[in-house]
Amino acid sequence: MKYTIVIKWSESDQCYVVLLPEFTNVMQPCTHGDTYEEAVKNAQEVLEMLILSALEEGELLPEPQTLAKTFKVA
Repeated sequence: MKYTIVIKWSESDQCYVVLLPEFTNVMQPCTHGDTYEEAVKNAQEVLEMLILSALEEGELLPEPQTLAKTFKVA
């Protein structure tokens, strides 16, 4: 599954914060990192935990957003 990971610099927190827009039932931002690379790694770990937890609980996973759904590609 391919989910959206949004990483933004937070001036007030002095770190990169991670948002997972498809997972509306999770507090956002959901993780962070002192470096961009650390934020990516943490985002991947949170995604794995969310997916595994949903599967174990028998919950439906959110539909991944795709570029074609978000933007019209010529």
